[in-house]
Amino acid sequence: MAKEKKLVEAITSMEEDFAQWYTDVVKKAELMDYSSVRGCMIFKPAGYAIWENIQNELDRRFKETGVENVYMPMFIPESLLQMEKDHVEGFAPEVAWVTHGGMNPLQERLCVRPTSETLFCDFYKNEIQSYRDLPKVYNQWCSVVRWEKETRPFLRSREFLWQEGHTAHATAEEAEERTVQMLNLYADFLEDFLAIPVIRGQKTDKEKFAGAESTYTVEALMHDGKALQSGTSHNFGDGFARAFGIQYSDKENKLQYVHQTSWGVSTRMIGALIMVHGDDSGLVLPPKVAPTQLMVIPVQQRKEGVMEKAAELCGRLGKVCRAKLDGSDKSPGWKYAEQEMRGIPLRVELGPRDIAENHCVVVRRDTGEKMTVSLDDVETVIPQLLETIQKDMFERAKAHRDSHISDAHEYEEFCEAVSSKPGFIRAMWCGNQDCEDKIKEETGATSRCMPFHDQEQISDVCVCCGRPAKKLIYWGKAY
Repeated sequence: MAKEKKLVEAITSMEEDFAQWYTDVVKKAELMDYSSVRGCMIFKPAGYAIWENIQNELDRRFKETGVENVYMPMFIPESLLQMEKDHVEGFAPEVAWVTHGGMNPLQERLCVRPTSETLFCDFYKNEIQSYRDLPKVYNQWCSVVRWEKETRPFLRSREFLWQEGHTAHATAEEAEERTVQMLNLYADFLEDFLAIPVIRGQKTDKEKFAGAESTYTVEALMHDGKALQSGTSHNFGDGFARAFGIQYSDKENKLQYVHQTSWGVSTRMIGALIMVHGDDSGLVLPPKVAPTQLMVIPVQQRKEGVMEKAAELCGRLGKVCRAKLDGSDKSPGWKYAEQEMRGIPLRVELGPRDIAENHCVVVRRDTGEKMTVSLDDVETVIPQLLETIQKDMFERAKAHRDSHISDAHEYEEFCEAVSSKPGFIRAMWCGNQDCEDKIKEETGATSRCMPFHDQEQISDVCVCCGRPAKKLIYWGKAY
């Protein structure tokens, strides 16, 4: 029991210190480790397996929409980066530079990619000549480097893994359609696969991507009431095309500029998983993304026939879910605590008495509910139970999100909500960046998005200045 207690005590209560709770979970669940390179992290097998499942499912969904994967170099010549002024200014503070090759100074500095718009543009200007070459719907899986001052595992690191889609289209309408399509793909993925409810909407001009005409976002709410931007999709119009000279001959043989988009999500999704679903015992993983969906734990495993029966049961369940057997010599109690720490959705306990009575005990990670299931029925019961857990986790997260949305009609009410009601705050805005800047400076809240599906006119005037209101905005403190 001492070891079991120690494992749980290793995690700070999320109500006591949410930031420390988060760090404890990512470490104790062995998702990552710190590297000798400050601000960079090591993905351990448990953490990388989650990313692989995210990557595989997203890649499948991308390809269903016609996306093809490519790979671009990780280095960008400085002269290439300088070709789009707004883009450069947006990333300049975070760029890492290569100045030497071996012992020799480079004739031109190379940027380690913070994102790859300029590389794709340089490629497209030669690749695209005719309307017959369009559209180009490409994506790459890679890492990028941004020299962040403050880092936190999965949420913000100097090197992180992501995917970045980059498309080129003949018309503005096609580009807009793709921009919205990918944003909705991200939202559906987050809700269906990761059980994370999101708000879909458009960023203000202040918050949009550098060089974009418009940026669309999916915003999720963490357990502590802070928002997390969980995916973005950008419509570049023809701005990059004009800067890089990306033109094509249309059907009338007239030269036209292409219209471009880009869209991306990253390993911060793992951080979202932890902070939306986790509890004081560790991770709670939705079944669809969990690398191991079920752990079979033999009880009194040294008794004759127990390990053999447990292995047989694991083999059977392995045909209907991702199942593993914990045959280590640790105590059952330690194994239970470890399974809970790692967020494995289900555990199956099997001991001599269970075998004699032809049943097993099944325990849900999300609720702790125990049930006795006949060994004759497990292959039918387990998949149904995993579906139920997935649905229940989404509904709980959605209920938490919805209960942490408040409305503010006046500035005093807004400030009070920011300080005392963690979560999203709905408030009207005049469209003036001065008000956006004032709110951020005085309250720490930022505009998260102008929602697509919720433009209720809750007031006629801006919450900050009292001028006529133009848009309803979701505001909140964010990671």
